[in-house]
Amino acid sequence: MNDISTVTEHDRESIADQLGRPPRGLRAVAARDAAGEPSVVRTNPRLEDGTPFPTLYYLTSPRLSALCSTLEAEGRMREMQDRLAEDPELAAAYRRAHESYLAERDAIEPLGTQVTAGGMPDRVKCLHVHLAHALAKGPGVNPFGDEVLDEITRRWPENAPS
Repeated sequence: MNDISTVTEHDRESIADQLGRPPRGLRAVAARDAAGEPSVVRTNPRLEDGTPFPTLYYLTSPRLSALCSTLEAEGRMREMQDRLAEDPELAAAYRRAHESYLAERDAIEPLGTQVTAGGMPDRVKCLHVHLAHALAKGPGVNPFGDEVLDEITRRWPENAPS
């Protein structure tokens, strides 16, 4: 697990380069790569203009984002969604990830909604969010984030987060 760290001016520039735009709602860097560059940011529950933004952890690494997109294109979300419906233990772990995410976001600012991110707790709709959550919080918190991290590490070890 990575420690949440304050955002430096270098971080802001790096994140803007990664995203191709200035970051929105930036609160902290939640995970860094081996070179110390941001790979996941923690965002505010509302954007600067007051718009709700329920995605607390946001993957900024272009390399990891591309790998998540590859897994999504291969149908991994559909397979995970099917398993979620068939495996009560997995569904319970996923619900706990949702509840943890919601509690952490609401501790910053409640949005008055149970919506978190990535389809939690009933659907799997964005592997990027799940990987970001796993990188920010460490293993054992988000089962699908852990699976994505494990698959990236196994299939593309040269691109695995450290």
